[in-house]
Amino acid sequence: MAHIDWLIVGKSFGNCNCDYGCPCQFESLPTHGACSGFEVFEIEKGHFGKVKLDGLRAAMIYSWPGPIFEGKGEMQVIIDERADQSQRKALDTILHGGETEEAANHWWVYSTMSDTHHPTLYKPISFEIDIDARKATAAIPLVLEAEGRPIKSPATGQPHQVRIHLPGGIEFEIAEIGSGSTTTSGAIALTLKDSYGQFNRLHHHGGGVIR
Repeated sequence: MAHIDWLIVGKSFGNCNCDYGCPCQFESLPTHGACSGFEVFEIEKGHFGKVKLDGLRAAMIYSWPGPIFEGKGEMQVIIDERADQSQRKALDTILHGGETEEAANHWWVYSTMSDTHHPTLYKPISFEIDIDARKATAAIPLVLEAEGRPIKSPATGQPHQVRIHLPGGIEFEIAEIGSGSTTTSGAIALTLKDSYGQFNRLHHHGGGVIR
């Protein structure tokens, strides 16, 4: 079946409850059995059909009682309040896995593996990121506060740099790994402290990661 042509190119920061490295990236089980976290991104260049998405931001909060592939999760999408109605509809569709080939990207997987889809929110989203420096901040009023920073060596106190390279990944090809702390409230309440932080570029379309 033909899909609407869409593209998202931008920068993303994510933080989950796993230890640094996140076993999920290595086809292993979550550090604590369950999986929860969030992602926020800013679109540098994007479209959904003829609808331009440049400059908009969006976020997702998610939680599963076990590994993602076992399902029974819940998720909530938050879209930049600056988006007009057509842009809101476009981003809501993409982040719920619509107009995307089966299992082609992580948004499709997250949506499919979630039994509960909380109502989409439209909020101001503050987001700054420096991927190379492994630093990020994000804030959504009454919903989320998050910070990403480099991992520090317990031996020397110096910043530690490590990357994950996934040539066949459905979320990214290369990500810088750091430390993240996040607090969310509302439909999905999370408190994450010094756990897995991910800083990466997005280059997605309906067929998955563009390489």
